[in-house]
Amino acid sequence: MVILSQSSAAGVLALLSEPDPVFKQHALKSLNALVPRFWAEISEHIALIESLYDNDDMPKDARDSAALLASKVYYFLGEYVESLSFALGAGNAFEAESRVSGSEEYVETVMSMAIDKYVEEQTNGKQDKVDPRLQRIIESIFTRCISEGEYKQAVGIALESHRLDIISKIYEQVKDTSILTYAMEAVIDSGFSLSYRDTVLRFIYPLFPRPTAGDGSSLAQSLTRLLVTLGDPSLTVPLLVSLVPKEYLLAYQFSFDLVEGGARDYLDLVGAQLPTGNADTQEIFDKIRSILTGQESVKLYLEFLKRNNHVDTLILKHTKDSLEPRSSIYHTALTLQNAFMHSGTTSDLFLRENLEWLGLASNWSKFSATAGLGVIHKGYYEQGKTILGPYLPQNGNESSIPGAAYSEGGALYALGLINAGCGTEISGYLREALRTAQGEVVQHGAALGLGIAAMGSKNMETFEDLKNVLFMDSAVAGEASGYAMGLIMLGTAAEEPVREMLSYARETQHEKIIRGLAIGIAFVFYGRQEEADETVKELLAETDPILRYGGVYTLALAYAGTSNNDAVRQLLHIAVSDVSDDVRRAAVTSLAFLLFKNPSQVPRIVQLLSESYNPHVRCGATLALGIACAGTGMQDAIEILEPMTKDSVDFVRQGAFIALGMILLEQSEASSPSLASTRALYSRIIADKHEDPMAKLGAALGQGLIDAGGRNVTINLQSRAGSRNTNAIVGMVLFCQFWYWYPLAHCACLAFEPTGIIGLDGDLKVPKFEFTSNAKPSLFAYPPTTPPPKKETVTKVATAVLSTTAKVKAREKKKAATEGDAMETDEKPDTKTDGDGDVEMKAEGTSKASTSKAAKKEPSFETLPNLSRVTPAQLAYISFSSDGKYQPVRVVTAKPASTRVGKNVKQVEEKVAGGGGILILVDRRPEQQAEFIQFETVIQPPPAEPVSTSDGDSPGAVESGLHIALDESAPEAGAPSSFEYPFNNDS
Repeated sequence: MVILSQSSAAGVLALLSEPDPVFKQHALKSLNALVPRFWAEISEHIALIESLYDNDDMPKDARDSAALLASKVYYFLGEYVESLSFALGAGNAFEAESRVSGSEEYVETVMSMAIDKYVEEQTNGKQDKVDPRLQRIIESIFTRCISEGEYKQAVGIALESHRLDIISKIYEQVKDTSILTYAMEAVIDSGFSLSYRDTVLRFIYPLFPRPTAGDGSSLAQSLTRLLVTLGDPSLTVPLLVSLVPKEYLLAYQFSFDLVEGGARDYLDLVGAQLPTGNADTQEIFDKIRSILTGQESVKLYLEFLKRNNHVDTLILKHTKDSLEPRSSIYHTALTLQNAFMHSGTTSDLFLRENLEWLGLASNWSKFSATAGLGVIHKGYYEQGKTILGPYLPQNGNESSIPGAAYSEGGALYALGLINAGCGTEISGYLREALRTAQGEVVQHGAALGLGIAAMGSKNMETFEDLKNVLFMDSAVAGEASGYAMGLIMLGTAAEEPVREMLSYARETQHEKIIRGLAIGIAFVFYGRQEEADETVKELLAETDPILRYGGVYTLALAYAGTSNNDAVRQLLHIAVSDVSDDVRRAAVTSLAFLLFKNPSQVPRIVQLLSESYNPHVRCGATLALGIACAGTGMQDAIEILEPMTKDSVDFVRQGAFIALGMILLEQSEASSPSLASTRALYSRIIADKHEDPMAKLGAALGQGLIDAGGRNVTINLQSRAGSRNTNAIVGMVLFCQFWYWYPLAHCACLAFEPTGIIGLDGDLKVPKFEFTSNAKPSLFAYPPTTPPPKKETVTKVATAVLSTTAKVKAREKKKAATEGDAMETDEKPDTKTDGDGDVEMKAEGTSKASTSKAAKKEPSFETLPNLSRVTPAQLAYISFSSDGKYQPVRVVTAKPASTRVGKNVKQVEEKVAGGGGILILVDRRPEQQAEFIQFETVIQPPPAEPVSTSDGDSPGAVESGLHIALDESAPEAGAPSSFEYPFNNDS
């Protein structure tokens, strides 16, 4: 018998009109199953169904069925609010429906609506007015998530709905710190308000267990990130005190990790509030205070960069030989390339060997060249003033030598770069230099140096000194003061300083000053999220495009690292709608500062923008990719950038070259197939005499960035502690301003993060030990050095011979051939045999070499000593031998290793947060004699002052020693003696 399918619900609907409740109840249950097919027909009777739900004479089960039926009909009609309202009234019928096959989509939609409504009421302060039926559904969702082990889903809903008790309940049940870590990361990295973020972090902090050394968990990284984010000494000091003296090694580790991400004022307060300690603990607390100054970390990283310097000087030599040194832009390009490649290595060998080239710098090129010393010696704060001594203003007075002001200004700027991150001591000197400086160039350098050295100090006296320079209304000095004022008040959101800066920006006629103040305002609101909204709205409504430009950066820095959807949407709107090209370019570039924690999202977002008709938008897309994806080797980003290196507009090509250099930082030829071709492209562009200067500058900067810090640093806007890397973000924002002012490009060095493992024992000494990298050495190897150029053999061109000369030579040749015929005949066979023998021997040697090469297989791991380079992607493969003398007190990284290791392994494309860096080691075998690495302190005199003569263009003092420069005072060589060329014997 064939069962006919139902073609209408009319028969069942007719039962709803029957007077007997039993028929109505049967009809309601039957219609619930028919809704997906006949919802349009049933919707005509919706009023009757609602009346049955409201009828108190009906049994509760029947009323629940009527509510469920009405909810499902409204769902299919697209009326989701009504659908939720009736679903809440359906009670047990809705719960039963969630278990019926085929109803999953309806149930999920209603659940989502319920969660959204609950979250809305909870966040709007209506907790007491929440519908009990809605509360019941939410509680059932929590219960189901917990019973099914979907803890992260429950934590997510709990955070959205401000139900922190659920987080506590889940943790008490499972006792898994990963749940607390997930809640912490979710509230920090998502778009929650600052006040709620702090509430959540303070709630979950006591739930974390007490950390212990060597527990093998990532608890230390999680606690460090929480403490750095809150920036509250009242939580940090008790933790450090509780670890002393039993877990004092872990206290040292926490201190080093806090320095990686903590704000300067926060670290100073923690150090000041630590107790003095008793006879047993005083030394430990003194060491913790010393670590918190940041100077210990800077010293260790400086030594690491000096020891592992792998700069390829042939690349610099090629650039120098290819670019015309008398051109200001080319001189600056090589200055920046050399500074980036040697950043932090303290190696100024290239400058010493090229004093004549250095002496060709004039005016602002000289400023940049001197400031480059600050990049090279970055972190060498102990000898900073000694190194820069010949260039600094002497006795507080400016030099009267023409052109010397540029060297003095550059030296003050360099001093700030050297002391970045630990500049509290040098700030007083720079403030005094700023007050006594008369010329705008020296004021410019002093203001920039002071801003960088005293970044985030919130010192109002320094702010007032900078404001006095600003009010002089000098375009050059005022611009630097604007940047520095923002850097001093970094992240304070202070109303009065912002009001003063904005007021002056509207009054002045100098575009440079307006731009400096606009970016300065952006720095003031760094990380302040919703507190910056009013100022952002005010700036974006300005008619002056430079202030709108500042508004874009204010928005980006306020929500830096949060991936806030509203902020991203606003920037994308500005990128396609603003009338100013500069503002549009800045909007696209600023996407990187919002999304740097999710770099894999950036290529997808800027894909269409990279194909825009507007070259400024395309240029912004290149820098967005470079900054967000720096150091990842991400192929998706490279595939977008490679076609842009052939763009018709020079500054788009420039941006593409710079971005490629950032992305391919610390990549090997095995991990990134684009590395070799990109390096070859840089060399070709720089050597091409017909290429645009802008593109050549970009290629030179790209070469400097790809080999930055002696090939031992990366660019990461996220610190090892997992928080925002303030120095790196500030450095990249200032670097982006090189579009208007080349000296600001030096600030890129603030974003350079050394990537190595530096192990310290309990006495903070550096012992000798080894650890294992469980990956093929080629995967994370240094790039091969450039082979030296081959000497080209000059082929002799055939000489024109007169007919009479040819006849004479022919006769002589014939005569000689006749006389030596017999001797030649004897020698020929021997010569041939020797030749054949040589060929055979070479063939045999070649075959042996190839056989041995084939037999030698690359190992799957390598052993590395202390103070070795370990790239962020390599951290996941690092392990310490279980029976070794030393073990780290915390795990090397919280990220698991990829299961694939090989030539075509896909590199880690997400930023690695936490891990590596400075590790405190537990000595498992104290009875064994330890060996330590000795640090060498060599104070090198600075390279000769490039200008000391009156015209300011020729090199002055000549460096004595191994590196010899041309001495212009030496007598000229005499002319060669006369001679006669033998024209008849030129063959």
